[in-house]
Amino acid sequence: MSLHLVNKTYGSVIHSAFLNPFDVTLYHLINGLAGHSPLLDAIMIFFAKDALEIYAVLFVVAWFALPKKDIQNRHALVVAGFAGVLALIINVILSHIWFRPRPFTVFQKGTFTQLIPHASDASFPSDHASGSFGFAAGSWGRQQKWISYIFTIIAIIVMFARVFVGVHYPSDVIGGLIVGVISGKVMWKFSRFLFPLTTFVAKLFKFGPSAKVGKHGRSTSRSIS
Repeated sequence: MSLHLVNKTYGSVIHSAFLNPFDVTLYHLINGLAGHSPLLDAIMIFFAKDALEIYAVLFVVAWFALPKKDIQNRHALVVAGFAGVLALIINVILSHIWFRPRPFTVFQKGTFTQLIPHASDASFPSDHASGSFGFAAGSWGRQQKWISYIFTIIAIIVMFARVFVGVHYPSDVIGGLIVGVISGKVMWKFSRFLFPLTTFVAKLFKFGPSAKVGKHGRSTSRSIS
């Protein structure tokens, strides 16, 4: 397929499809897997559409699964949550600077498979990838490994799924990954300002250093950056 480059400037906003060999080749390679296996399609649709709900459940499970006295790892969950929110805010700003049309509005019909309906809004960067990697990056090195690993694995699957179902270019989700990682690092720079919120919410559930535990209960100590 020939490459397209369509640019229009309205004020400070650039509208550009900006197709390149990397995006075109990898998009069709990944999206070309869609429509052949109902089971695989269903799995990819689930992760592509319901990433937010998946993480919401994981946050709740992790919050209650941690030892009652463990305030540090609960604080890491709070920071990770805010990192995901920050990533989405950054995306809003970027999408107003550069509006990139979705692939299903650029490629000719019959050359791709779109598995889920989607509005023709900005394609870059991917909100799902940004939020997912914001959650994941916010937990890296600050959270129990089982939580960080699960968050990261799901983020990678979400990246793949968004291209698989036909609503993003590969560079959209890579851009989302970068935004998410940056957001995670930024939120930890200001994590001390969120600690009062962590302790307040923890007290509502009677968690924290003063929580009563059984004689075999253990707590995890970790410094707050």
